Amino acid sequence: MQHRKLGPDLSVSAIGLGCMGMSEFYGPRDDQESLAVLGRVVDLGIDFLDTADMYGPHHNETLIGRFLAESGARPKIATKFGIVRKPGEYARSIDNSTEYMRRACEASLRRLGVEQIDLYYVHRIDRDHPIEQTMEGLAALKREGKIGHIGLCEVSAETLRRAHAVHPVTAVQTEYSLWTRDVEADILPTCRALGIGFVPYSPLGRGFLTGRFQAGATFDAGDFRANLPRFAPDNAATNDALVDVLRAIAAAKGCTPAQVALAWLLGKGDDIVPIPGTKRLKYLEENISAASIKLNLEENATLERALSRLPVAGDRYTAEGMKGLNA
Repeated sequence: MQHRKLGPDLSVSAIGLGCMGMSEFYGPRDDQESLAVLGRVVDLGIDFLDTADMYGPHHNETLIGRFLAESGARPKIATKFGIVRKPGEYARSIDNSTEYMRRACEASLRRLGVEQIDLYYVHRIDRDHPIEQTMEGLAALKREGKIGHIGLCEVSAETLRRAHAVHPVTAVQTEYSLWTRDVEADILPTCRALGIGFVPYSPLGRGFLTGRFQAGATFDAGDFRANLPRFAPDNAATNDALVDVLRAIAAAKGCTPAQVALAWLLGKGDDIVPIPGTKRLKYLEENISAASIKLNLEENATLERALSRLPVAGDRYTAEGMKGLNA
C-alpha cells in the first residue's frame, strides 16, 4: 500500500477506510463481520480509519476501540465532534463550543481506548460560533497531547483561511466524487495553497457509482439512502447515465466501475486520500485494488466529457443533512 501525506507530516495509506456504515445509515449492523473487515484492513496495509462520535451514536468508536484492544493494531485514527444527535434520531444540532469539544474529545479517547487521537475533526461548522475560538480550543487539546492533528469538515474556503491563521489545519474532509465536484472550485485550491491535505468522503457516491443501484432500487430497513434525493427513482434514472460511462471504461479496462471512480479521484493529486466505506470483505478488497489502477489520458478525457454534459440530479442530502455544509 502506497502512502500519502496530509499536511506537512501526517503519513497515511493512500486509501483509508470510512467506518460509519459499520454502525448505522446503511442497514443492519453486524459487529463480528465488521471486526473481520477491520482485521483484513490491517493485513492489506491500510493504516487510516475514519470514525465519529455521532456514528451510532458512539457505537462506531466503541467498535473500533474493541478492535484495537483485541488486535493490538495501531492504525491512525481520525474521529470528529460537533454534530449532536439523540439516539435513534437523525435530527441534529451543531455544537463547536470549547466546553463541548473537550467533553467530546475525552469521551472519544475513552471509547477508542487510546491516549491520543491522530486527527481530530470539527464534523460540522457552527456559522454562529467564531472559528477562531474553536481553533484555540483544539490547539489547547493538541498541546495537552490529546490530539495529534486538527481537521475541519465541509468548511468554506473563507473559514478555512481564518482557521489556519490561528493554528495549522492538517486536513479537510468534504464529500468529493465523480458526482460531487463542488470542492474543485474553491476549497481544494485553498487547501493546496495552504499545504492542507484533502480527505474525500463518499468517494463512491454512497455506493451509486459502483453500478449496484438503479432507479427503483430497494433498501434495507435503516438505510438512509432510501430518503436521499439522488437515489429517488427519477433522479436515479438520470444519474445512471454517468454510471454507464463508468461501466464502459471498467469493461474495457478489466476492472469495476467502483475502481474506476476511485482511480479517477486518486489521480487528482497525491494530497488526496479517499476513505471509501464498507462493512463487506469483498468490497474492501475491490476498493483497495483501485490504488494500483491508473487511468490514461483518453480515459480521463472520456470521464471529463461525460461530466461536462451529464447533469447530476438531486441534492446530496435531505434538508436536515445539509446543515453545516460549506460553513
